[in-house]
Amino acid sequence: MRAQRSKATTTTPRSSSRTMRDADYAALAQFRYQIRSFLAFSEQAAAKEGLTPTQHQALLGIKGFVRPGPATVGDVARFLLVRHHSAVELVDRLAKLRLVSRLADPDDARRVHLKLTKKGEQKLRALSRKNLEELRRAASPALSRLLKSFRVSSEG
Repeated sequence: MRAQRSKATTTTPRSSSRTMRDADYAALAQFRYQIRSFLAFSEQAAAKEGLTPTQHQALLGIKGFVRPGPATVGDVARFLLVRHHSAVELVDRLAKLRLVSRLADPDDARRVHLKLTKKGEQKLRALSRKNLEELRRAASPALSRLLKSFRVSSEG
């Protein structure tokens, strides 16, 4: 068993055997810069709307959650990569701000569905418009070039 383990750990995954070039590092650095620039823009826009970045992300997750039925607190926790109790506290704050309402699940009394209120919808719509405009204005062309450079460098 021990020999098998050591053999398994010494095999190199196919993708890591490729040599990294300076252009790869430059593309990754530029990609991370573009992401951080967009996130900084988005965080500032959220602050102007009176929201924290996490509150904005939660609203986006609740509205944009893709599956049958409304989002739950557990879904928010998974979407934000946080623990369930942290998501509960976040949803409590959003409910106190009258941005989110809780609805009992008619099929399971232990579950609570989340829905944006009219005020929550308005704030999210305003932020989403600003974010999409910023992506179209600045990040989209740069990200397109970066993604193309990733494809080219992975083929070489």
